Amino acid sequence: MKITYLGHACISIETKDKTLLIDPFISGNELAKGIDINTLQADYILVTHAHEDHILDVEAIAKRTGAKVISNYEIVTYFETKGIEGHPMNIGGKWTFDFGTVHFTNAIHSSSFPDGSYGGQPGGFVIETSHHRIYIAGDTALTYDMKLIPDFIGELDLAILPVGDNFTMGIDEAIKASKFLSCSKVLGYHFDTFGYIKINHKEAFEKFAKAKKELYLLPVGDNMKL
Repeated sequence: MKITYLGHACISIETKDKTLLIDPFISGNELAKGIDINTLQADYILVTHAHEDHILDVEAIAKRTGAKVISNYEIVTYFETKGIEGHPMNIGGKWTFDFGTVHFTNAIHSSSFPDGSYGGQPGGFVIETSHHRIYIAGDTALTYDMKLIPDFIGELDLAILPVGDNFTMGIDEAIKASKFLSCSKVLGYHFDTFGYIKINHKEAFEKFAKAKKELYLLPVGDNMKL
C-alpha cells in the first residue's frame, strides 16, 4: 500500500489495483501548488465531512476520473445532484467494496457545505484490505470512541490523525489517540496549511518519541509505504 500526502487533509492511497483519494483540497492550498489535480487518479473519493477545505476538488476530480464518492448520506446526495455517483454510509456502518472494507467511524467536529447548508454527521474511516488496516480520523477532537476501533475492528497498521490543533486535535491529543488506538505509527495531517494550524515539527517529533510512538510528517507530494 502506497500512501501519498497531497497537503492539508488530502491523502492518496494506492492499494493493489485501486486508488482512493481522501478529502481533496488541493487547488485552494498554496502549499500544494506543485500538485496538478488534472493528473491525479482516483477510483474512489472518500469524504469525511463537508467543509470546503475537504471537498473543494471533489467535483472536478470525480467528473474527470469517474470516481465514486464514499461519504455520509448528505454529502453523497449533494454530489449526486451534480451527476457524480456515490455510496452513502453512516456512523457505525461498514461496506465491502472491490478494494476492501470501509468502516465509517465517529468524529467530533462540525460539518457544513460552503453555502452554509447541512453537511451531515462528520466521520472517519477504517480501510481494510487483504494486507493492511488503516484509520483515517478526519477532523476530530480526541474521543474515547477511538478505543473501540482496535477492540471491534482489529489491530491497525497506521493511524492518520489531525495534529494541527485549534480546529482539531493537536500533538498531545494525537499521542493520546494513538494510545487509545493501540497503534504505534501515526501519519500526521491537517497541519501548517494556514496560521491557526501551524505546528512546531521538532517539538512534535520529540513528544512522539518520548511517548514511544512513531510520527510521520510528510512533505506535500511525498509518500510512504506499508
